Amino acid sequence: MKKRNFIIGTVVVLLIAFACCYFIKPLIDKINFGLDLQGGFEVLYEVSPLNEEDELTNDMLYSTYKAILKRIDVLGVSEPEITIEGDSRIRIKLAGITNANDARNTISSTAVLSFRDYNDNLLMTSDVLGGEARVGQDEYGHPAVSLKIKDTDTFYEVTKKVKNMTNNIMVIWLDFEEGKDSYKKEITTCGTSASHCLSAAQVNRAFASDVIIQGNFTKEEVTSLVELINSGALPTKLNEISSRTVEASFGTNSLNKTLTAGVIGIICVIILIICVYRFSGFIASFGLILYTFLSFGIFYLIDGVLTLPGIAAMLLGIGMAVDANIICFERIKENLLIGKSLKDAYEIGNKNSFTSIIDANVTTIIAAIIMFILGESSVKGFATMLIINIIVTIIIMVYLIKFILKLFVKTGVFDDKLGFFIGINKNKIQKQKDIKIPFEKLNIVKNRMKFIGLTLVLLVIGIVFYFTTGANFGVDFTGGTSITINNTANETTLKEVSNIITNNNYKIEKTSSNDKEITITIREVLDKEGITKLTSTLKDNYNLDSDIYVVSKVVKQELVKNAVKSLLFASIGIIIYIAIRFRFNYAISGIIALIHDVTMTFLFFTIFKIEISSIFIAAILTIIGYSINDTIVTFDIIRDNYKKKYKNNITNPEDLDTLVNESIRRTLSRTILTTVTTIIPVIILLFFGSREIINFNIALLIGFIAGTYSSIFISNMLWLWLEKKRIARPVNTSDDDEVEELKVKGINC
Repeated sequence: MKKRNFIIGTVVVLLIAFACCYFIKPLIDKINFGLDLQGGFEVLYEVSPLNEEDELTNDMLYSTYKAILKRIDVLGVSEPEITIEGDSRIRIKLAGITNANDARNTISSTAVLSFRDYNDNLLMTSDVLGGEARVGQDEYGHPAVSLKIKDTDTFYEVTKKVKNMTNNIMVIWLDFEEGKDSYKKEITTCGTSASHCLSAAQVNRAFASDVIIQGNFTKEEVTSLVELINSGALPTKLNEISSRTVEASFGTNSLNKTLTAGVIGIICVIILIICVYRFSGFIASFGLILYTFLSFGIFYLIDGVLTLPGIAAMLLGIGMAVDANIICFERIKENLLIGKSLKDAYEIGNKNSFTSIIDANVTTIIAAIIMFILGESSVKGFATMLIINIIVTIIIMVYLIKFILKLFVKTGVFDDKLGFFIGINKNKIQKQKDIKIPFEKLNIVKNRMKFIGLTLVLLVIGIVFYFTTGANFGVDFTGGTSITINNTANETTLKEVSNIITNNNYKIEKTSSNDKEITITIREVLDKEGITKLTSTLKDNYNLDSDIYVVSKVVKQELVKNAVKSLLFASIGIIIYIAIRFRFNYAISGIIALIHDVTMTFLFFTIFKIEISSIFIAAILTIIGYSINDTIVTFDIIRDNYKKKYKNNITNPEDLDTLVNESIRRTLSRTILTTVTTIIPVIILLFFGSREIINFNIALLIGFIAGTYSSIFISNMLWLWLEKKRIARPVNTSDDDEVEELKVKGINC
């Protein structure tokens, strides 16, 4: 009966895992991909009133949003992203768009139709029209635009007036610009796509019938013109302050590379976890597959847009999801080693690991929420996926996998097969009351000054580099234009491209190149005409595909401000949570350790001149979440030992040294294994992933290493120093006893 239940359970798990693997590719194909995965166009507009004396209202902003949405329908984009940011900005992402210039013109054209005389004086506005414009034909069968007249009286009077003019010409304009447009200048181009002048007709009699706009239009141009007129006039002005175009070849290449890296990363983690924990590792791997499928499933259901940072968050979540099982498995092994039965060890291990897992994930989700609130574009997408990952981790890894494992434990099959169940050596099992602490000869407290000294040396070196050579800030932080050339076929060189740029009178700030692409940053903030000209020059004259990213000074300032706010608010949120769950000196120690991790990562980028872009902020916030996750597990053991072994009362500083040493040694195996499972996907992404997120992954790798270092050698040493200060203070007998821990029912009591 035992074997039968075991076999049935194993088969069910395998079938579900196989189904998830089989259906995950079709599921991913149904998800909306961002423009960095399929190419496209992104633009950020600053919205202002048509009348400079007016103030921009929420109604104006929302009306603009609706007008833009209607215009984008004209472009045929299946899943556009249009978001209102702050009080005066609208960001538009059009994945899959092949002609960014047409998209830009369609979105930003004001679509104001006006009737003017030969001298450009206004005769009538589009108010005289009724109904929508239609695609029609002129008397010769050529494509034309048909306009229905509503106010026939006004139209009759105006045409009567024009009939009696010396130059009896009535000109129809789209988006006439005072001081710039003139019929006299555009007589030869009127009626073509190169002019705002749509049509000019000689008026020999007064009439009140419908109007035909005819010219040298193609059917496609007429269709586009009709749709633009029908979309209505924008109620505001749009000032383009940032834009980015991504060629389809860039996006497809990025998607394939990143998904390949993801598959390799998951397989490597599964192999490692099974090797270490045997059958328990197999069940955890099943949970990992289910976690991946469910994460993508939820993302699909909320109609999310998957970007490169989103996939990176997915792979990062793998290590953090596995960590939930590692914490639990290590606690189970501890109890098995002191002679507990498998059922008892399983129950105790689950119970003791629960608070550590929840605390670790809550602190990470705090950072993710801050990213979502304050982040923009790809950072917000990364945060969305990270929040989903954490929720799914708690559902799958904390509850479902533990429930499934409990069913297998109840079968009794593993009672005398502990090695097969969780990779434990029977010879190490001892009949003793207390948990045996591993790494007996490791005395980190005794050598703490060496580790702190190493940290100070690295900080000094990094600071010297920063003040002598400076950091390599990307266009996000400096403003300007970044031009990336797809050079996979090695059709050109950096020198040749640089000459093209300088010949167009642009000042080059910095350059970089490899065997696949060339990147040049220029100081100028290109407008839409400049982008069109440069793109055309590179494509038409040199057959070079380009990815152009423009950041204005306004966007740069906003990005820097949001970066500082993100780090500050994330730190405050974590301090508050840890102070409630533990004690204030734990929070202070943890935050100082986080500052260490962030600083080390930043200085590493400074020393090796690696570019710091907007996605670096997402990496830093992720490092914060991961590092505090790692630190809290050790803090939880310190708190647990402090309470059980010392009854929350230590007066001898040497006992504190012992407490910290034992707590670090007890969690060291878990820390190392969690770090390995977390950085495996990051390393795989570095070797096989897309170039767009290579710097992001470098930041994660350095930050995770720094976070592991600080969680062992920095945060615990700081807590030890603060706790010694606390117990050394004289007791004030006139006051109430100090509250050592805030008790919150249902959380820590």
